[in-house]
Amino acid sequence: MQETRLDMARIRAARQVIDPLFLDTPLYRCEALEPDLGCTVSIKLETANPVRSFKARGTEVVANLLADRGTRAVVCASAGNLGQALAWSGRGRGLDVTVVASRFATVTKLERVRALGAKLELVDGDHEMARERAAAIAQYEGIRLVEDSLDTETCEGAATIGLELVDTVASFDAVLIALGGGALATGVGHVVKALAPRAEVICVQPLGAPAMTHSWRQRRVVTTDSTSTIADGVAGRYPIPAVLDDLLLVADDAVLVQESSIVAGMRMLLTHAGLVVEPSAALGVAAILEDRDRFAGRHIVTIVCGSNVDVDAYHRWVGAAPIDRS
Repeated sequence: MQETRLDMARIRAARQVIDPLFLDTPLYRCEALEPDLGCTVSIKLETANPVRSFKARGTEVVANLLADRGTRAVVCASAGNLGQALAWSGRGRGLDVTVVASRFATVTKLERVRALGAKLELVDGDHEMARERAAAIAQYEGIRLVEDSLDTETCEGAATIGLELVDTVASFDAVLIALGGGALATGVGHVVKALAPRAEVICVQPLGAPAMTHSWRQRRVVTTDSTSTIADGVAGRYPIPAVLDDLLLVADDAVLVQESSIVAGMRMLLTHAGLVVEPSAALGVAAILEDRDRFAGRHIVTIVCGSNVDVDAYHRWVGAAPIDRS
């Protein structure tokens, strides 16, 4: 495999600085899902932790590094999950954390950022505007800007999920990974391609937020003017070139799924697995639902990456219609 920006030695070392609360998350076969999906399904559950997403694996690495260097303040842009994770990791290491987010972000996520002690600044735009504002704050105040997916620490922290996957499951045919900025996909993909190269690495993105998937398919950065998806955690418009370069090396495929399939996936994870998840975490199940023939009879791992969801919105989505079992 050609070289990505990631390093296996650093990924293994990351496990030594990540709080054990975020490590060795449940990984199990979910037989209740299998009759409807037509394949063997294993779930890697990244929601049973204090910030209810995988993001703290990366922020633990970042915050540890910054604390060792004597850095006292950091800023990031976030749709909510990274902000919570950085606030949690920074609080434990005495860092002053500022999170910039869209005022249209999920209220539950924003409330948790505040509750974890971070300063929260809201912008009247989408996540890309928040990224611009965070960069401006970093430059003006002379503090560290944490950029999810661009900072290799965020990718290598996420990559520890891949280590746990290949160390636990004897064999699997494919892993389905939510694709947003790319930290999760490039991190897990790097490990799987190095240690379980016969397994497919398949990235999944909403049809309403397709920038990274289009970029992967065309092998160049493709931007979009807007996004339209309930999966706010993966709704970026401007792929980062260096992250795309890594993704091109580790991903075997990138697919787009419809909103109705995302909702059906959330509903299936609730009814069959007892899991309340945010839309981004249901992308893997959505991909199977849309292409059952491709996955039929195979062993598929899907990473359930977050459960920070607005309760009212969740009830509207999941309570809307029965699952199509055709």
